[in-house]
Amino acid sequence: MRIKEGDKLPNSELFYLDQNNDVKKINILDLCSGKTIILGMPGAFTKTCSALHLPGYIKNYELANKKGISKIVCVAVNDPNVMKAWGENQNTGSKIFMVGDPFLKFTKAIGAEVDKSEKGLGIRSNRYTMLVENGEVKKVEEEKETATCELSSAESFLKSI
Repeated sequence: MRIKEGDKLPNSELFYLDQNNDVKKINILDLCSGKTIILGMPGAFTKTCSALHLPGYIKNYELANKKGISKIVCVAVNDPNVMKAWGENQNTGSKIFMVGDPFLKFTKAIGAEVDKSEKGLGIRSNRYTMLVENGEVKKVEEEKETATCELSSAESFLKSI
């Protein structure tokens, strides 16, 4: 990953479905303006993300709030329809804001893209979790392998902040 602690997030648009199932765009900088957020969990319906990564943040939502986190944002290299379906499948409710980066603009801007073509997946995102305050990266944990969820897991990440 190119982005590191102390860097500002890049100006990028992400996509989500609103309550009327209309596609909406949101700029990542607007999303975190004046807020402390956790950002990450990049693989909709993948084994590791669905079994460990996203459920860990749902389960530890209250702990994140106690640590001053105002929003948990799940961004993945998927379209907003997939992100909404994944959120519904995982019962994220209002705890996790599910957004898609279908054109990999944000993912490439932070240097998290990884080529998984040999597994039939194409260009995806590496697994990471970031703590962002008002657009500035305060902490970032990236897994060495996308199939693991140790450094970036909710339990580990929240313990370290």
